[in-house]
Amino acid sequence: MIKIAPSILAADPINLERDIRRVVDAGCDWLHVDVMDAHFVPNLAYTPDVVRRLKEAFSVPLDVHLMMDHPETMLDAFLKAGPDNLTIHAEIGEQLPGLLKAIRNAGVSAGVALKPGTPVEAVREIRELADLILLMTVEPGFGGQHLDPHVLRKISELRDSGYSGWIEADGGIREENLGMLIDSGLSVAVMGTALFEIKHPEELKHMISRLHTMGLR
Repeated sequence: MIKIAPSILAADPINLERDIRRVVDAGCDWLHVDVMDAHFVPNLAYTPDVVRRLKEAFSVPLDVHLMMDHPETMLDAFLKAGPDNLTIHAEIGEQLPGLLKAIRNAGVSAGVALKPGTPVEAVREIRELADLILLMTVEPGFGGQHLDPHVLRKISELRDSGYSGWIEADGGIREENLGMLIDSGLSVAVMGTALFEIKHPEELKHMISRLHTMGLR
């Protein structure tokens, strides 16, 4: 079954707990938390304190994505905040293997993310250190963008190479295009606007149920 991970970046910041409660009650699998440093991407969002409070308030796993030039400066703080998965970017360079090991050593699932222009080859040597590979299907930093269909090839490349961990995609995913991602081998769909734009609880519940059913075909 496909896992659905609502991205809280798309929630109403004035009513963050209310909006998150809606998607949790509707049956989502994970909560996706984007952390941005205004350097790696041109936006700023979410601190370890936010992750800690989410951990206290909700029982679903927290999928935390560090879009940071220097994640090592905040790694301990985020690990202590209680994520279930912690993802860092392949583009940070040679420190990547050591940081992935540190995440695992802390008892947290380690993830590595690729920007749209970064080839799958960039993680060939460190795949065994990653429990999850996150493929960005838009340029990271802002919600509401359209999915880049080239990610389908990346998903297939990873599966064909024998990678058996979670493959996650984030950016522009909606009910209309999720099927082709699943067919390529996707296992976790990060969805923002497509979920948080639904205000009626029953409609949201039905939507998430339909998305789960798509993963069973």
